[in-house]
Amino acid sequence: FYCKSLHFTAAGMRYWYEAPDGFMKLTNIPYDKLGCKHCHATSCDKCHGVEKNGKMSFSVEKTKDTNTCYTCHLRGKVSAMFDEKAGFEDVHKAAGMTCTDCHGGSDVHGKGISYDSMRSEGAVSADCTSCHEPGENFDAESKPHTVHKKKVSCEACHVRSTMTCYNCHFIEGHKKTAFFPVKTWTMLVNFRDKVTVGGVMGLVWKGKKFIAYVPRFTHSIDAKGRSCDDCHANKAMKLIKDGKKVPVMKFENGKVIPWQGVIPLAPDKLYFSFMEKDKNGNWYKLPDNTPVEVQFADYARPLTEKQLKNLMVSHGKKKK
Repeated sequence: FYCKSLHFTAAGMRYWYEAPDGFMKLTNIPYDKLGCKHCHATSCDKCHGVEKNGKMSFSVEKTKDTNTCYTCHLRGKVSAMFDEKAGFEDVHKAAGMTCTDCHGGSDVHGKGISYDSMRSEGAVSADCTSCHEPGENFDAESKPHTVHKKKVSCEACHVRSTMTCYNCHFIEGHKKTAFFPVKTWTMLVNFRDKVTVGGVMGLVWKGKKFIAYVPRFTHSIDAKGRSCDDCHANKAMKLIKDGKKVPVMKFENGKVIPWQGVIPLAPDKLYFSFMEKDKNGNWYKLPDNTPVEVQFADYARPLTEKQLKNLMVSHGKKKK
């Protein structure tokens, strides 16, 4: 089974990089020539191997340590660092849970099926409802649950903010380019007939701009969830209603200024600055009027006009 698992093959990265609308169409560098292979767990040792008295041995306990997962899942590690700095702790982490409490053997070792991506149907078994059943540890009759009527995923309300790496970590050979980790906003995207959380991967290659929109589950879960007005008629939706673009990522006076709050996946209504480095290593902004190649990776889809109109209307209680 394991030799067909995504941990072994890292097929997800290859699949979207080499797709017809993937980043390879700009670089013309085959996936096998990239420096991504360090994250492939091609043997048991990567997760199970421990050294004891000068000899290697097999450990199950090592796999229960979140730091073992962080060796490759660096976005999760950076996300936890952002949360700690902000004084927030994921509800599952606060309860003493680790990755393997939700992601069991089939998520880690595979099912003997070759999947294109971890977001392919059936590739990941972990799901909120595996533990959180109506009437047991959440109120299925509460207003948010009844209003959304299974059209909105749990994480759309309960993920505090999305972890995004911008101007991102494209690896040419073994040279890693600089990027900007951002965790101040959450994007709402359509995925499998539900609204869920997403993010972006923005890249630059020799002056050419590329952005991929993706469903992005970030392990920053707030048990309380969002208020209605965090999404409906928020400041991003008010800009869109007024015919303006939401400045998701701005670059001014040598600094990156990210948006704060919830934004919809509506590509023509969002603004992103793209940056490049000069010969002296200083960042400069690329012209806004140059084209941007767009990819809807991992099955993310924009919100519909009907969904956008609904988000423009306030559904929260009016403040006195």
